Amino acid sequence: MLFDPRPKRSIEELFDRREEFEALLSADEPLTLLLGIRRVGKSSLLRATLNEIESGVYIDARKMYFDSGGWITADSLRRELERALNSLGKDFRSILIEAMKTVRGVRVKGIELRFEKSLQISDVLEALNEVGAVIGVDEAQYLRFYGSRGGREFLALLAYAYDNLENLRFILTGSEVGLLHDFLGLDEYESPLYGRSYGEVRLMPFSRSLSVEFLKQGFAEAGVEVPMMDIERAVEVLDGIPGWLVDFGRAYIRERNLKSAIESVLKRAEGFLRGELKELERRSPRYVLILEGIAKGYNRWELLREYLAVKGQEVPKARLAKLLDSLEKMSWIVREWVDGRRRYRIVDPVIERVLKESG
Repeated sequence: MLFDPRPKRSIEELFDRREEFEALLSADEPLTLLLGIRRVGKSSLLRATLNEIESGVYIDARKMYFDSGGWITADSLRRELERALNSLGKDFRSILIEAMKTVRGVRVKGIELRFEKSLQISDVLEALNEVGAVIGVDEAQYLRFYGSRGGREFLALLAYAYDNLENLRFILTGSEVGLLHDFLGLDEYESPLYGRSYGEVRLMPFSRSLSVEFLKQGFAEAGVEVPMMDIERAVEVLDGIPGWLVDFGRAYIRERNLKSAIESVLKRAEGFLRGELKELERRSPRYVLILEGIAKGYNRWELLREYLAVKGQEVPKARLAKLLDSLEKMSWIVREWVDGRRRYRIVDPVIERVLKESG
């Protein structure tokens, strides 16, 4: 069902993502990046791709980050890898168990694997290489919090697998696109991954016409008739981000009222934003003020400085430039040139609307 809020798990459940799905399946690079803004459907596409592959291993880096209190340890990575391997199909798991029987730190209980603290992740990757596997890491930019050196231990592990384990392939997703590129350091000489080639698949929001068709099909699946003017108005407000369109579809089926359904989406977006902003505030409270300012129309450099000053934040020019650059790398904002002047825009129009109405 298109309006099922859970991540989709097969290509048949996805709407208009066949091209990107085929690109991920056919990629021949050891490393592929799946990029796109929040709620655009990266997790669903990654899961659908890995489920098409018997040896597809799914790892959620953001879950590790939050479960371990904001710092990913080797132990949390071992536990997540253990969970991921034990969720594979029984036939492939039986083959994998045979390959891992001699790995130090692995215990086998029936057809389940148990990892001890003495286990080396590199040994697991070598065993996976024997049978062949595709490892997908969702929201991989959170791995910069792995270990004590900004994630460099993980990058070194990835570089080792890239160079030596020819039957392994990695797919990394990222909502904070610039941060993911910075973390991997594929163009930086000091990075363990420097100079490695990689593939890239970008997942874009739906166009206006596709958004309308998505809602029409979703309502048809649910057996609900909706006036075209309601669908077009919803797309006008929510744009083409699948996550918000799903929320609208479910709310409309429940409320049978356009205004109430849109308000429900905005309320849900407010809750989502509250959690995201709390995470941003941990990095710098000024990030939130800048986002609020841009959403309220203070979208030029000099206007933003004035807005921050009114809010009691005198920010030096160099510092403001760095903050804006970071927000762009985290895919919160995008810079545009309008009438020869640089302006900033919130990437997600739903989040922009919520920020505009806040405070």
